[in-house]
Amino acid sequence: MSPQHTEFVKRNESYVASFGGKDALPMPPAKKLIVVTCMDARLDPAAHLGLKEGDAHVIRNAGGCVRDALRSLVISQRLLGTREIAVFHHTDCGMLTFTSDALRRIVKDAAPGDAAVAARVDEIDFLEFEDLHASVKEDVAWVTGEALLLPETTVTGWVYDVKSGRVVQVV
Repeated sequence: MSPQHTEFVKRNESYVASFGGKDALPMPPAKKLIVVTCMDARLDPAAHLGLKEGDAHVIRNAGGCVRDALRSLVISQRLLGTREIAVFHHTDCGMLTFTSDALRRIVKDAAPGDAAVAARVDEIDFLEFEDLHASVKEDVAWVTGEALLLPETTVTGWVYDVKSGRVVQVV
């Protein structure tokens, strides 16, 4: 398989051809919404939530963890006017399949004797979880209590089902 970046310009041509008036979209999201979701390649949050370019900020990371998204959440709220946060986790998430200790061992085993790698990976909490619904509730509680975010923020928690495409509100 050739490196994917070698096809970026070619693949971009069809997007550019239908770009239309997107250059006129304002920087702040029209719906004043932030969606925090997982980086899983099976998820297309714009498609499954009916969002268009310019509607929302979509922040993606492993597991859709709000703690990992704090910097972006603060910027989105304080500089760009968002007032609603929707936390989305999903079924069949990789974050349900490991522990931080196990991942640390994998990284260390790949770099035997490298003290810098060992020290650095030991500093990381990979924020894995065992219970999907509980993790959504924990993230909503954490973001609701975060002092850097605006207290009037509406925060909801959701699960996306990768088998059916359905979303279900948890909180």
